[in-house]
Amino acid sequence: QVQLVESGGGLVQAGDSLRLSCAASGRTFGSYAMGWFRQAPGKEREFVAAITWSGSLTYYTDSVKGRFTISRDNAKKTAYLQMNSLKTEDTAVYYCAADRNFPFPSNYNDFDSWGQGTQVTVSS
Repeated sequence: QVQLVESGGGLVQAGDSLRLSCAASGRTFGSYAMGWFRQAPGKEREFVAAITWSGSLTYYTDSVKGRFTISRDNAKKTAYLQMNSLKTEDTAVYYCAADRNFPFPSNYNDFDSWGQGTQVTVSS
């Protein structure tokens, strides 16, 4: 199992960019599909983006398509979320997650690993 640590969150203005990183420990990072999720205050956690084991396929929720890019570097055991043209509605705690299976489990509790989250705040 991998342990995940997110970084790169912060306070930015609408229209700015941020890049989140998710560093994994363990020797089998390439065996996991990686995902980014977010949870805004008072709302349920929602899917943002996913990338398959080799990085050949990526998926996005509609609200971030064309603005966010998920990527991974298996040699560095790190996944990334490049966020451009940020909007106030992107404000949330962002979590990365890993699972050996893709499509991901439908129950968040069934994921192999979650990070602790990183806060992204977009001001107007």
